[in-house]
Amino acid sequence: MRKSFLVLLTASALTIAACATQPAYRPASSYNGAGYSEQIIESNRFRVSFKGSSTTPRDEVETFLLLRAAELTLENGFDYFVVVDRETETKSRSHRHHGFGGYYSRYGFGYSYFYPRAGWYGAYDPFWDRHNYGYNQITKYEASAEIMMHAGEKPDDELRAFDAREVVKNIGPNVTRP
Repeated sequence: MRKSFLVLLTASALTIAACATQPAYRPASSYNGAGYSEQIIESNRFRVSFKGSSTTPRDEVETFLLLRAAELTLENGFDYFVVVDRETETKSRSHRHHGFGGYYSRYGFGYSYFYPRAGWYGAYDPFWDRHNYGYNQITKYEASAEIMMHAGEKPDDELRAFDAREVVKNIGPNVTRP
């Protein structure tokens, strides 16, 4: 019994470590959908997306989107891109972090209930923080942009235009890749 418990504990720890060390900047996978993806609209127009995991902060998701747009521009033989449309979507959900719903505090035993509009509440325990106990808030960000790619020099008067080589040179070295 003890040996099987240790094997299970070791396997769980390795799985968690593997998930925690996986770089965020990668092509989107079918497992959780996190990563970048693109869709061609016209020969010089793409829709680029980057979906973060629950551990990827918003600014990192937006930076990775910009980097992928620059890489895609260079891969297609262009020099700069213009962001036509851009948005970042926030998706939040509650995740329950204890299995049976009951808890014991210094004030006694209680039971948690979920109310769709209000969240988790612990019954029978008037002193417990009922708004936060029993669940974690998980937030994921997804940034997307429609870009147009162009050859030549970037116009100085276009604020939504980015030189692809400069973006890759300035952001690329700071990104961990698979």
